[in-house]
Amino acid sequence: MTPAADNASETVPVDVVIECDLWTAHERIADTVRGAITAAARMLPHAHGSVVVALTDDRAIRALNRAWRGKDKATNVLSFPVPAAANPPGLRHLGDIAIAYETTTREAAAEDKIFAHHVAHLAVHGFLHLLGYDHETDAQAEDMERLERAVLARLEIPDPYARPPAETLTSHA
Repeated sequence: MTPAADNASETVPVDVVIECDLWTAHERIADTVRGAITAAARMLPHAHGSVVVALTDDRAIRALNRAWRGKDKATNVLSFPVPAAANPPGLRHLGDIAIAYETTTREAAAEDKIFAHHVAHLAVHGFLHLLGYDHETDAQAEDMERLERAVLARLEIPDPYARPPAETLTSHA
């Protein structure tokens, strides 16, 4: 283990706030989120600071998306990075992540993914955004997806970008 791996949970404390009762149906979901972000931090030694993750609903995330991005619709995950200069000396808050229950549930079902695996992917995706990763260009998307795949592989979660085999794409009438 590298020093970054030994101290990942100390260098990236993760506070998970359950804002929507629907999430309580998944009793270990806060551990899933913390584990995913900790795994990502272990692979990215420049990731130092706290993170808050709000497990919320479509209504709340839609309001956030409208207010901060001008998009009046629900989405699966939003990230709100805090510039390093905005932190007081000695303290570093990387930012906040919000994950919407209903959208996440629909996506997991539509893509035939285990719910906790999809949540872990969204937590990693949101965390990478806090660190400055983005997917505005093809090159950025490839870099970000490569990191997501690597983190999730360490957690023994299947590649979220893998396409299903061709035979599952055809309809059998």
